[in-house]
Parts: sequence; structure tokens; C-alpha cells
Amino acid sequence: MDWHIHKAQTLHCELEVPGDKSISHRAVMLASLAQGSCVIRGFLPGEDCLSTMEAFRALGVKIERLAPTTLVIHGTCGKFHAPAGDLDCGNSGTTMRLLSGLLAAQPFESRLVGDASLSKRPMKRVIEPLARMGAHIEAETLPDRPPLRVHGGSLKAIDYVSPVASAQVKSAILLAGLFAEGTTSVSEPNLSRDHTERMFEYFGIAVKRSGLRASVEGGQRPQPRDFRVPGDISSAAFWIVAAAVRPGWRLRLKQVGLNPSRTGLLGILARMGARVREFEHSNLGEPIGTLEIEGAALKATRIEGKEIPNVIDELPILAVAAALAEGTTIIADAAELRVKETDRLAAIASHLKAMGVNVVEHPDGLEITGRKSLQGATLDSLGDHRIAMAFAIAGLFADSETVITGTECVNTSYPGFYEVLQKVLAHRLGADPLVISQEPEEAVEV
Repeated sequence: MDWHIHKAQTLHCELEVPGDKSISHRAVMLASLAQGSCVIRGFLPGEDCLSTMEAFRALGVKIERLAPTTLVIHGTCGKFHAPAGDLDCGNSGTTMRLLSGLLAAQPFESRLVGDASLSKRPMKRVIEPLARMGAHIEAETLPDRPPLRVHGGSLKAIDYVSPVASAQVKSAILLAGLFAEGTTSVSEPNLSRDHTERMFEYFGIAVKRSGLRASVEGGQRPQPRDFRVPGDISSAAFWIVAAAVRPGWRLRLKQVGLNPSRTGLLGILARMGARVREFEHSNLGEPIGTLEIEGAALKATRIEGKEIPNVIDELPILAVAAALAEGTTIIADAAELRVKETDRLAAIASHLKAMGVNVVEHPDGLEITGRKSLQGATLDSLGDHRIAMAFAIAGLFADSETVITGTECVNTSYPGFYEVLQKVLAHRLGADPLVISQEPEEAVEV
């Protein structure tokens, strides 16, 4: 399906976004490891998270889907069954990397496969530390690309110093550490997302955290607890930037995750000139609250160093903000973007150039010189959901029609995005604020 986008008149709305993708993955995994049943509400029914759910079903975990976003998961206390066939991770690197950590300790062999995009993504970053723990993992495509064949067995604890700040690497090792003898530790050069550590603590697993180091003692299992997944701030980021780049445009986001390791986008937009306010309402495992954004004439900035792990998924839409800001924005230390669903640095550079923006591409980043408005263009998603959505938002500020092709990939993280976009485009100046809520969940009796 192609998306056809024209220039928006205004953005003045209140909305909710689907459940957080990173947290939905981990909620399924920890509930599957638990010593009893858990109800997970707010689960993201996107293709990536459904790949995780189906993988655990294939491992013998009973998962009931009472509503699109409500799961009842009957944990197996970490004892899984050998799958009858390959475990299909689809497009999800999170599924493949974190599952590798769990399967490394199981007394059977597993084979993890993915789609064409996932099969090009590097896995050495988890294979190497898990091998040090005693796991035997083979990458069937050289040098370190999927499919992965995992020969499970007994593991030993390690003290690992990661060369990259990666929540997936850290999480794979800590999950394996639950099955290892002794204390497993992971240190990072910069702090990556801490969803795994927070969810370990919420589900009753003791985690020691000290600066850039996280440690877990082997032999622990999650306690059965119900959990609500907050709205995904990475999905909200597209609407946040849309509101931030124009004076007078306003957005109110409800029930969104406000984990400090995920809110770097807000600080960057604030220093560019946007008005950002946070209101935290609850903190049951993950902080959840309301955001209010008011647009302004943005100024260029630098995004680099320790900020990058915190905004790695938001860099495509931040690049759109830079394209509409006054001055030249520098993005550096972001070579990680070259090994995502596509080479995101190359995709951002080529697509912004097609929209009339002056962009200089570097091995680890971009220089983007902003302009007041963009040119319409026909742009390929390249199979990357964040590229598709970022440039759909860019189309709201283009003087002629923008067409995004290959948009099916958006279902991995934000089913319903285009429908929300169409409502935004239909909203008129002077009308009452647009209100868009997620579909209500069915009642759950467990």
C-alpha cells in the first residue's frame, strides 16, 4: 500500500499511541519464565511482538489472547520444550537476540530464522558473550548473520564489558545469567535502555545496578505479576516532532512511557526550542504519564556521544526535525544506524535530499541544514518502519504531495499509523482539538 500525504494545516490534538514494542517483548519473555500466570495488558499487537509471542508458544508456553492487547501467559518457570521446527523471528532483532540468551541454557537445540532484512543483521555482539558463558551458537551465514543454531546447555557466569551500548546485548546476557552459576555482570560504555533491569525488579528478580554496570545472580525466576505496557514513546516521537516544528501546533499524549532511558528526544527538542512538559502518573515497573508539546521555530543542535543510545530509534524523525530547523544540525557517533532494518543513515540522507534538503553524510552521522519547507517526493520505505513513518511526517511539511511506498513494514511497530495520519490531515484550522484514543480492551476475567 502506498501512502499519499499532503501539507497539513495544523496539528492540535490529544492522542494515545500503541503499547511499547521493547517492553511488550520483555513482558512476554518474563511472564513465560515466571512460576505462574500473568496478565499482560497494553501488549503491542505488531508483527515484531507477535513473533516473540509465537516463538514462546512454540517452546511450550500457553498464551491466551483475550483481546488484541491482552494476554494471559502461563509461565513454565524457565523450562521450555524443544520446538518442533524453526523459531521464526520475522523482522525482530530483539526477538532473535534475547531468545538466544534464553535458549543458550535449554537442554535442546533450536534454530532461529528471520526475514530477509533480519538475516542481514549482525549477531556477533550476542554470540561472543554467550559463547564465553559456555553456549554454542552457530551463525549459518558468514560472518555472523542468521539463521542461528543454538545448542543449549549449562552456563557459567561472566563479567562482560560490552564494546557497544546495546540494550539487546545487555538483555541477552542478563537473561542467560538467570540460568548461570554465580553472578553475571554487564558493563556498557554508555547507559542503554534499562527496561530489562526495571522489569526484572518488578517481577521479583534481584538486580544490582551501579553506574554503567548491571548484575544478576543465577537461579532466580520471575514471580507471577500482572503488568500494563505503557504507550510507546518511540511511536509517539513521530507526532511529538510533528507538533514541535511549527509555532502554535500542540499535542497532548496520554498513557505514554516516560522511562528516562527513552526520553532523550524530549531534551533534544527542548534545547532546539520546543516547549515540552512531562506529568508522571504512575511507576509500576515503568513510569507512565502525560506529555504536552507546543511547537516553536526550532534551532539546529548537535546530537552525539552519550545521547545516541538513548535516541537511537528516534534519530530518523529527529533528522526530519533538523531538516525544518534553522541552521545545521550535526548527528555523530551513530554508526549503529547502518545495521538496522536498513542502512538508516544512507536512507535518511537520500530521502531528505529528494525533499530538497542539503545533507552531508558521514560514516557515523549526518550534517543537515534546515529549511522552512520541504519538497514533495516519492520515497521508498526500504522495508524500514521508522523510515516510512519519519518521512510520512516530513510529508506534512512539503509543498507538494509526498508518496511513501512499501508501507506494510509499519505493521511491525505501529499498526494504525496511517489512519491516525489521515485524521490529522483532515483536521482543519479553528476546529476543536482532535481526540484519538486506542481501542478499548475487552474485560478480562482470570
